[in-house]
Amino acid sequence: MAKLKASERNALPDRVFGLPGSRRYPMPDKSHAANAKARATQAVHAGRMSSTTAAKIRKKANRVLGR
Repeated sequence: MAKLKASERNALPDRVFGLPGSRRYPMPDKSHAANAKARATQAVHAGRMSSTTAAKIRKKANRVLGR
């Protein structure tokens, strides 16, 4: 996965994020989308995220991944 610099992340539109309101889980490309899915799953298992929120992130990531 390519590093995303702060200036690049700040330039991304809200629609590119898995959670646009808080600008978390950026998905500008396929590698970031796959990583967002993995991190969302980890957060659910750790109790930091609801399964509903993780499902929204996975759905958006699948669109980026073309699934």
